[in-house]
Amino acid sequence: MRITKVETLAASVHQWVKIETDEGIVGIGDLHGGSGGSGTPFTVVAAVQYHAEYLIGKNPLEIERHWQHMFRRCLFRGGSDAMAALGAIDVALWDIAGKAAGLPVYRLLGGPTRDRVRVYVHLNGDTPEEMVDDAMRRVDEGYTALRFYPLGPFADGLPDSFQGVVRLMESFTAAVRDAVGPEMDLMIDVVNRLTPPEAIAAGRALEQYGLYFFEDPIEPDSIDAMAHVAAEIPIPIASGERLYTIYQFQELMKKNGSAYIRPDISVAGGITNLRKIAAIAEANYVGMVPHNPCSPVMTASCVQLDATLHNVAIQEYTGTEFELPKLDLVNEPLKLVDGHLLLPDRPGIGIELNEEAFKHYPQVPFDRKPVITSDGALRDY
Repeated sequence: MRITKVETLAASVHQWVKIETDEGIVGIGDLHGGSGGSGTPFTVVAAVQYHAEYLIGKNPLEIERHWQHMFRRCLFRGGSDAMAALGAIDVALWDIAGKAAGLPVYRLLGGPTRDRVRVYVHLNGDTPEEMVDDAMRRVDEGYTALRFYPLGPFADGLPDSFQGVVRLMESFTAAVRDAVGPEMDLMIDVVNRLTPPEAIAAGRALEQYGLYFFEDPIEPDSIDAMAHVAAEIPIPIASGERLYTIYQFQELMKKNGSAYIRPDISVAGGITNLRKIAAIAEANYVGMVPHNPCSPVMTASCVQLDATLHNVAIQEYTGTEFELPKLDLVNEPLKLVDGHLLLPDRPGIGIELNEEAFKHYPQVPFDRKPVITSDGALRDY
């Protein structure tokens, strides 16, 4: 069997890699935008083309060999665009391998360690009252873990004062905790938007609410700073969605920067690399919580991986896979029962794209507004 074509597909704000073979077996993988967190992700598409130059004519089943070549052909390696392309390609190759064997990918990876995968769902709301309403809706739907953004409307600036930031975060967290009770697992994510002093003050103020974790409290570039924040906050820290190599994750864990790590299955190099990251995490008693912001194809890929790993704590799930446009873009999302995703028994990653629907959802840029402070300075996107 040989690879004959590697292409990218797009619909709405989502992108995928599709790999065809001379035996008619086709594999797909979700393509994260890489460095293009806002706007049209041109560079990650170019990175797919760069990797395709190497892949055409190769045996798709030699996955580790190809992974090493694609990673090391980039002499200045490890950038988010090249890694996101590599990750999507890697998942597509595993999809082909599973289909060639007539087995789900998790069977090729040693078989399942669990029967289903517990998820947390995203909440939405611009006020504490709106967030509570959404939390109660999700509880009624059977979810057992909820994640929310505790800083008000996502595209708005932050409060002007140091204590204003802390008080705003506490208002959302207290409202949701009071509504759902003491047993529900709650997570917060501030999307890298706080300074270390703000993050530490907020973490100390929120200790009383029993959070499962505090995600991405500060910008991701300084692992030393993240380790300092983690040491000062009495809440477990989750981070790593913007890291992409085993070396970065090793450094994060060596410095005790996170109790939970959040590798993205596309950005961090696919199933092949996430298994290595998970092994390092297991040796450090760190939980895996794979990042999953994209389409149902990414969810299916994560579940194939989650099924085989001992140290997966919980899986991110946006809760929008049975809504448009995501519902139209695939043949059938994975089944969700009582806040758990069931393992699919279909060959490969267990899901297919519905390319016929793409014409109804032309590609649009992912529009993520910057956060501007009261003095006009940029905080982050």
